[in-house]
Amino acid sequence: MTTVAISGNVSGAGAFIISAPSTANSYTLTLPLATDTFVGKATTDTLTNKTLSTGLVMDASAITASTSQASTSGTAINFASIPSWVKRITVMFQGVSTSSTSVPIIQLGTGATPTYTVTGYLGSTSDLAATAASIAHNTGICLQAAGLAATVMHGAVSLVNVTSNVWANSGVIGRSSVATTSTIGGSISLAAALTAVRITTVNGTDTFDAGAINIFYE
Repeated sequence: MTTVAISGNVSGAGAFIISAPSTANSYTLTLPLATDTFVGKATTDTLTNKTLSTGLVMDASAITASTSQASTSGTAINFASIPSWVKRITVMFQGVSTSSTSVPIIQLGTGATPTYTVTGYLGSTSDLAATAASIAHNTGICLQAAGLAATVMHGAVSLVNVTSNVWANSGVIGRSSVATTSTIGGSISLAAALTAVRITTVNGTDTFDAGAINIFYE
């Protein structure tokens, strides 16, 4: 077995042994600078926007949570500055309500100063209750099939990158104000890279009056 000795310091003290790989493949080991941190130290570091990779088996990425926003006023809740490397976004709702009957929707934005896409959403949302109802996506990802004032929503919707600027969506929203659950599924092809997510209503004028919304991305 071939071994390679690497000195721990300029005097050669503290040397350690690394075994060469058993295959013909070539592997590179990059050591940190003296001022860098290294995995395995006693303290805890936070990884932000870093790709974690085994190099042979799988790739994974750090999960980043945004700042939760109170959905108690305004006609839209926006989450912007989403990095270009993001492949999945989860939009989470806790006790969210609007002032009137326009259906709540999610719209996706592009650009540094986001332009929100308002057409081309495919798929549908169905309400599961004593009387079932469904609605097709169009101007956004519908969070429920029939808009009702004082409806209180809980749940999450996942946005997953299919390829390039194409995003699929799926989710489940339950209501604590009435025994109804909404199932969501669809997709959208954007004109450019996704940079933002907006939660609003179909008419764009109903206001939020309760709850909180947040996202995380990875």
